[in-house]
Amino acid sequence: MAEGNPARSATGIPPAGGDPDSAEGEKPSTGHGQRVVATATAGPPLAWSGLRPLLLRLHFYAGVLIGPFLLVAAVTGLLYTATPQIEAVVYRHELEVVPKGEPEALSAQVAAAHEAVPEGTLVSVTPAPGRTDSTRVVFDKPGLPENYTQTAFVNPYTAEVLGQERTFAGWWMPVRAWVDGFHRHLNLGEPGRLYSELAASWLWVEILGGLALWLTAPRARKRIRRVLVPQGGPKGRKRTMSWHAVVGVWASAGLLGLSITGMTWSVHAGASIGEIQSALAGPSPAISTNLPGSTGEQKPDSVPGPADDVGIDVIVASAHAAGLRGVLNVSPPTEEQATYVVKENTRSWPERHDTVALDPATGEVTDRADWADYPLLAKMTSWGIDAHMGLLFGLANQIVLALLALALIGMLFWGYRMWWLRRPTRTEGFALGRAPTRGAWRRLPGWFLAPAVLVTAVIGYYIPLFGLPLLCFIVVDCVLGAVRRRRAERPEVAA
Repeated sequence: MAEGNPARSATGIPPAGGDPDSAEGEKPSTGHGQRVVATATAGPPLAWSGLRPLLLRLHFYAGVLIGPFLLVAAVTGLLYTATPQIEAVVYRHELEVVPKGEPEALSAQVAAAHEAVPEGTLVSVTPAPGRTDSTRVVFDKPGLPENYTQTAFVNPYTAEVLGQERTFAGWWMPVRAWVDGFHRHLNLGEPGRLYSELAASWLWVEILGGLALWLTAPRARKRIRRVLVPQGGPKGRKRTMSWHAVVGVWASAGLLGLSITGMTWSVHAGASIGEIQSALAGPSPAISTNLPGSTGEQKPDSVPGPADDVGIDVIVASAHAAGLRGVLNVSPPTEEQATYVVKENTRSWPERHDTVALDPATGEVTDRADWADYPLLAKMTSWGIDAHMGLLFGLANQIVLALLALALIGMLFWGYRMWWLRRPTRTEGFALGRAPTRGAWRRLPGWFLAPAVLVTAVIGYYIPLFGLPLLCFIVVDCVLGAVRRRRAERPEVAA
């Protein structure tokens, strides 16, 4: 029975020399742990003949043990893809307005928001980017959780406050903030972020390992078709393996992108990636918020008074004159001798992130940082993160993310099903599928094994939630192997 073959992994791919389209390769298990191995007349190069079984074992263990974390990330990510539409329905009364003539002055809108949130300190203002959009006025106030603010939504045509919401990072509404937190850390705070980092740190390993195993598997006929098209036929391990692998091939590029971008804002790997990015690309442009001629020393609890400020309307007009457009975020000066800061926050393609500092007394630009001057690596990181969040290409981006999440859920289901189908069927009681045979690393030549170990150690250092679990896998596997060898060498005692 093929289901009892202990040499097949969660991918269902046979070891080196096995043909998934023929009966050649390793023969099925008898159900009692005895195997008959076919003699291969020709095999792959020595390095790959040893590496393939090793990848098979790693792919199996990672799939079984990391799979639950990947499943949670996929399900919560699928839910997150729908949050823009959910927000549009739940908060329509605050986000959308009916155009009526010309908008009121932005200063009047901010004043109305101040009256609605009298205990708040103004943090930023986002003027309505479209004719049917409301203005967002963001305040900080006592009692809010970290990274949360109180946002008042104002009708730009009437200066009427439409409502207030507790927003995350000044932008995300409560529904999206909750779903985002569930996806990132299961709403458990910083400790919960380890789950998503673990998933992101191993997703790329599973994808690349699975591709290597599937694309290099020998095939008797119709090679390209069998690589890219799921196999039909009766239900069973072979068809399940085909669906698992083929869907992985089609989804591999997108899943690799999600893995890499997911690690960029993780706790441990994200810090390492930031250091590498800074070393390779150099620092991104930054602006000075100090007024020209000032010493940069600020007096505590001092802010410009009304006589020193030309007002937010002039500031926004000056930002428009400086070339900023789209979604703007206006931050007032919070200290003496400090400037207004106006940032573009257009995160759809083409992105715009120009930033200017403006003198509150004159409205003149004192400094600027243009998106065109950012290093390419920094731009790519921003594009990748926004694509990960479904912002870069709008609805099309959301649909692709949803398909990738469904693909990953399906691959995990098929992988666990193959594990179940590979269980011994002639033993009494409950049994699970066995892992591929250990000890494959001994077949690797030293000239290949030494640099491979070194590269893996370097990657594990910079991505610790890949390195530490891998080290645990190796230690536990070695211990179990030693225990089994000792039991096998122990002479049987006659009953």
